[in-house]
Amino acid sequence: MTIWQPDANETPIARSAVSFATGAATPVADMRWFRDTERRDIQDDLPGWPEGPRFTARSKSDRRLRKGARFGAGLLLVATLGVLESLAGSGSTGSVAKLGTPEEPENEVEDFPVLWAAPGTLARTLPWQLDPARCPETERTHMVVTDRRILVLGLVDNEDDPCDRVLWETERANIAAATRKDFGRYDRDFTITFEDGSWCRLAGRNSDCRNSVTRALEDPLPLMDPEDLTPGQQRAVQKLLEGKEPGGSLQLYRRPSGNVYVTYRLNSRVHPTYGVTSEAFKLMDPDGENARFHKGDI
Repeated sequence: MTIWQPDANETPIARSAVSFATGAATPVADMRWFRDTERRDIQDDLPGWPEGPRFTARSKSDRRLRKGARFGAGLLLVATLGVLESLAGSGSTGSVAKLGTPEEPENEVEDFPVLWAAPGTLARTLPWQLDPARCPETERTHMVVTDRRILVLGLVDNEDDPCDRVLWETERANIAAATRKDFGRYDRDFTITFEDGSWCRLAGRNSDCRNSVTRALEDPLPLMDPEDLTPGQQRAVQKLLEGKEPGGSLQLYRRPSGNVYVTYRLNSRVHPTYGVTSEAFKLMDPDGENARFHKGDI
């Protein structure tokens, strides 16, 4: 068993399962691309990457036939073509309400780059194991965020015997922004933009994985000291930790709403599918009571 450990005087903040995202809108559903800033495919130029699938975005006729096949064809297909055509233009034939409104139609509907990188930029150094189409089914990739750096780890999908290896890392100073993306399925997608202008689009295993990473990459890092809590909040945290296994890390985040998000994690308890999850958490108001949720709190 080899579980990644931080260096001395380094604080781990998040560890979550992530991979390159996958298109959700009908033209690009189940696909992804790796692009330069001229929107050319660069997967053959990425050093050390094994051969992977090559995708072609669906044309409007492809989309109509794909959806029409569900209805049994005939007159019903003819009657629905106009409706399907209009929906396809907005990025999804029949699931617009579920996916939401595209923030960047050119990158979420017409195309779906998960790597956007000019030659020599940092995004081009990301490991190929992040690609679900290339990574073996028995392996997982985790993203670790500390107060100093961000890493990508590879490990075998074995909860009883996790064995980490570092695939990639960079300093936090190289991260310009981490942004949650609303257009897609299950609130899992986010982008990381590097200082050199390159970026990647990733997906957490679930919304908790995504939120854990993006919250940990906020700048300035919104971690609080326990002494900054009000008496009511201190009592709430003490109650939250009652009966919990000792030895974990307590993290306190002041949120833009004024609420405080508390999470308690056991960093030695690694789950291949999700990463390191919270043993306990709470969103509390200034008095330590359960807070009303506002966007961005978690």
